[in-house]
Amino acid sequence: MLNSANYNPDVLTCLANLSSDEVFTPPAMANRMLDLLPGEIWSDRGARFLDPGCKSGVFLREMAKRLDTGLESQIPDRQARLNHIFGNQLFGLATTELTALLSRRSAYCSKTANGKYSVCEDFDDADGNIRFGRTEHTWQKGRCVYCSAPEASYERGADLETHAYQFIHTASLEEEFPMKFDVVVGNPPYQLSDGGHGASASPIYHKFVEAAIGLKPRYVVMITPSRWFTGGKGLDKFRARMLRERRLRNLVDYPKLYDGFPGVKIRGGVSYFLWDRDYEGPCTVQTMWDGEPLGPPVERVLDAYDVLVRRNEAVSVLDKVRAYRVRGKPEPTLDARVSSAKPFGLRTFFHGAKSAKGLSDPVKLHGSQRISWVERADIPANVAWVDDWKVLMTAVQGTSAAVETKFLSNPIIAGPGEACTETYLLAGRFDTDDEAARLAAYLRTRFVRFLVSLRKATQHATRGVYAFVPDIPLDREWTDAKLYKRYRITRDEIAFIESIVKPMDARDES
Repeated sequence: MLNSANYNPDVLTCLANLSSDEVFTPPAMANRMLDLLPGEIWSDRGARFLDPGCKSGVFLREMAKRLDTGLESQIPDRQARLNHIFGNQLFGLATTELTALLSRRSAYCSKTANGKYSVCEDFDDADGNIRFGRTEHTWQKGRCVYCSAPEASYERGADLETHAYQFIHTASLEEEFPMKFDVVVGNPPYQLSDGGHGASASPIYHKFVEAAIGLKPRYVVMITPSRWFTGGKGLDKFRARMLRERRLRNLVDYPKLYDGFPGVKIRGGVSYFLWDRDYEGPCTVQTMWDGEPLGPPVERVLDAYDVLVRRNEAVSVLDKVRAYRVRGKPEPTLDARVSSAKPFGLRTFFHGAKSAKGLSDPVKLHGSQRISWVERADIPANVAWVDDWKVLMTAVQGTSAAVETKFLSNPIIAGPGEACTETYLLAGRFDTDDEAARLAAYLRTRFVRFLVSLRKATQHATRGVYAFVPDIPLDREWTDAKLYKRYRITRDEIAFIESIVKPMDARDES
């Protein structure tokens, strides 16, 4: 039992995060990341390490500990060893002036590198090798040419942070650190508000990854949101590049909400990787759950599909589904049938009349949390679809739970004379109610929702999440048992699918 009188907690485990965009890395997580690096790096007195997004200084501090041990035989005098490590091997770029002070305090035990209590005696200035220089955005046509931040939001006075991070807002870092780095490691800022509706934001972490690789160090180790695996605004090119990247040696994934960073809601989870300049081959993928490995790590070629299938156990199932042939051709997929956003051109916040009374040609409108009525003539797009049988699926499906288990809402069958706002997508349109009912039953199966889960990293259930779902003939009602038989899913694979996806029936709430 812990003796509270002698308990001396690591202060870096107690810090409140700056925001969900700039998250402090717990020391335990930082050390798991550093464990990916080869052990001999800590005995290399010539190796240089850079953290390009210092917030708490935890990476610099933990690397200093490892180097202190690894260089003991080469530099026996402790003070000389620390002077060498901090003066010649460890470097950082802070995200703000405040985090620069915090990082120096963590690494040097002093907020000033040349202060009385600094563990390094060789610094002549207060900054040491942890720098923060206020950087400005470079505007062109209302956007920053480096990070795409909107000028209207980020053209600020000198009293406010610019969030123009130095590492990705310069064509060259040589003026700040005129040297070659062997290791780039860190936890970069995740996103910036992009000036869109509400809390709209654009990812920025991928720019740090690209800049780090662009330095051509021996190794890059970074932790980021895992949304890039399957989606994310502006991440398509980055995802394609990373899936093709044969120098990715290890990828460690935390899909469960709050598992990687306790108390921080990062939908889709987080992951970290080791990029090895001199490696070429498959990437070892390891899934973590409740802080422990979930099954053994598996070597995989990541670009087998256009998204990263994050669970190793899912690959064999998906391979069987995509290998199925009809008259020698691959099956079409449901995303070709599903509508795009705003199927009838009506926004989520649009609501019609409370009743059909007084309308000359009323259409029943399925909207956000209510049914209303609208004149057929006032529907701006795809009016002809109003007369079809339709299956509606909510475009956003997810909860605040740590683990999503349904992945899709319960389908709604909408008959002729009905339409919807962009709260819903049309999963299909038909001439008869029987066909619509069969598609709805198909979408309720665990099998379909499992395939959706492989592409669904957040609460958004847009057309793209259906791209692994076969568009099969609706000449019968499909059940999980029939689908498992059709695609030759084994008992172990069925057990895995059903451990992930909760049952659903027509009475479940959407």
